Amino acid sequence: MSTNDTTDPLEAVRTKLESEIPDDLVVSRVAYEGPELVIYTETPRAFAESDGLIRRLASTLRKRITVRPAAGTQLDPATAKPKILNLIPEEAGITNLQFYPATGEVLIEAQKPGLVIGRRASTLREITQEVGWTPDVLRTPPMESSTVDNVRNFLMQERDDRRDFLERVGKRIHREQTGETDWVRVTTLGCCREVGRASFVLSTPETRILVDCGDKPGAEGEVPYLQVPEANPIADLDAVVLTHAHLDHSALLPLLFKYGYDGPVYTTEPTRDLMGLLQLDYLDVAAKEGRTPPYDSEMVREELKHTITVDYGDVTDIAPDIKLTFHNAGHILGSAVTHFHIGDGFHNIVFSGDIHYDDTRLFNGASNDFPRVESLVMESTYGGRNDYQTDQEDSERKLTELIRETHDRDGKVVIPAFAVGRSQELMLVLEEAMREGRLPTMPIYLDGMIREATAIHTAYPEFLRDGLRDRILHENENPFLADQFQQVDGGQEMREEIASGEPCIILSTSGMVTGGPIMSWLELLGGDEENQLIFVGYQAQGTLGRRIQSGRREIPFSDRGSRSEQLTLRFDVESVSGFSGHADRNGLENFVGTMNPRPEEIICVHGDESSTDQLSSGLYQKFNVRTYAPRNLETFRFD
Repeated sequence: MSTNDTTDPLEAVRTKLESEIPDDLVVSRVAYEGPELVIYTETPRAFAESDGLIRRLASTLRKRITVRPAAGTQLDPATAKPKILNLIPEEAGITNLQFYPATGEVLIEAQKPGLVIGRRASTLREITQEVGWTPDVLRTPPMESSTVDNVRNFLMQERDDRRDFLERVGKRIHREQTGETDWVRVTTLGCCREVGRASFVLSTPETRILVDCGDKPGAEGEVPYLQVPEANPIADLDAVVLTHAHLDHSALLPLLFKYGYDGPVYTTEPTRDLMGLLQLDYLDVAAKEGRTPPYDSEMVREELKHTITVDYGDVTDIAPDIKLTFHNAGHILGSAVTHFHIGDGFHNIVFSGDIHYDDTRLFNGASNDFPRVESLVMESTYGGRNDYQTDQEDSERKLTELIRETHDRDGKVVIPAFAVGRSQELMLVLEEAMREGRLPTMPIYLDGMIREATAIHTAYPEFLRDGLRDRILHENENPFLADQFQQVDGGQEMREEIASGEPCIILSTSGMVTGGPIMSWLELLGGDEENQLIFVGYQAQGTLGRRIQSGRREIPFSDRGSRSEQLTLRFDVESVSGFSGHADRNGLENFVGTMNPRPEEIICVHGDESSTDQLSSGLYQKFNVRTYAPRNLETFRFD
């Protein structure tokens, strides 16, 4: 990332700031840390007592503002700690309290962070008034998550390095613009007329942003076209924006750091944690299958160190001429529809990422409420003219009937499921069906990363559907803690015991049968007719899941990475639609149809050739907007 800027925009900001604040408030330093303006002050208590001042300053300066105490102005930690604990209600359930003198922050982890924050942040202000430290509040996950713990601990250890990085990014974002924004271009580096390797370059005369950088399921070696001039030099990209954590959008993002990228990765907080989990597993699976991974775990850590998390609805400067806003995509935890406001109202582009338009058990449906959108880059996974999914209630009824029939004949059900999203949706369906007596109670085994991904969901209940959020926050009602959910943590030996035991349900990764523990379950259960395999998610072309779903019963099978042989599947194979995290044709049309204002052009991506063509044609006919179904390596210019 280049930092050849000669002008310092902070002097003007400081002058403006000092003219807006009362005389008794002292500003010792101002700095941009990423998109935020940080004010260091020798009078932190006085700032905290000035109710509404920060809100007014943020509105006047049109910046996100954080106030931190200058070194030496706060009480020492030993004195401050009991005072902080005295201000916070005991029922908040504080699990961690750590002081960071370099930034003047105190990290407070609690089971009920709302009680630490207080009504309209009143308790936070009281803490700063009393001890001078700036509180940073995090939720303690209701289910223990090694991923959340590891990410948080790592970022705490890197706090000083991250501050240097954020200041560097801040200077880059708030540099003087070199000229007018009179054009915008989008170049497609992947996922056009195909599902997988999502990646786009958004560029203006001033800025280049990479949106997503994924792999292609079932097609090793087919990666985004990162070598093209529009993406290079990669080291000089201004930013990377990640819509969500699924590997077809995130898998190759750490590779950018191997190529010299040193800039920010903007995403939501849950996506940050989930991408780390999925990418490390991606490396692990590659190693087990004897493939050379494209990067190592050090690059994943480097990527995490460079993340800047953004909440839904927060308008964030990411370049001199671009503002980013995330909106709920309804697809998986933390997934985002990304809105880019370019120039001073020059152009607005939305990348849908993967969306689910209607509410599900897990999430509220995708948001499409934008002040302005001229161009929409839209997923088309189920964009074919006949891609109408079964109603969710009908899907749940069909699934429970299939499971009950298999149970009654003493069989076992295995469901290949994505660790993130579909698994948690299924867990909610199965827990309720057993609780209400529509299914006999039986063990539900979670194999692969499913339990860990579920724990991450419980760490971020504010991203879940309203009613589910409330249940998770009441421990005795948390559906993910039901007794029937059991982790497969005993390896192959435990799988063999389960396979020879009583009727049960097995949720196993990978969702497209491209490797991982599902391969063991095919071997252990596939030969018995009383068992059943149920597909509930999208099976991409070229994957083993798609071949089995299409009727293939003789499949290649590698015996733990050595000799390869054929495996004959004799169990029933069924598919139940309606559980996909993607909108169907109807949902995609509704997403566009209810947008106000509607975009002037729509670029249909992330679907096979017929899906993108048919959705593009259908949207043109229905809404009379310009539509495109591009190939990879096309560039669109908007001016």
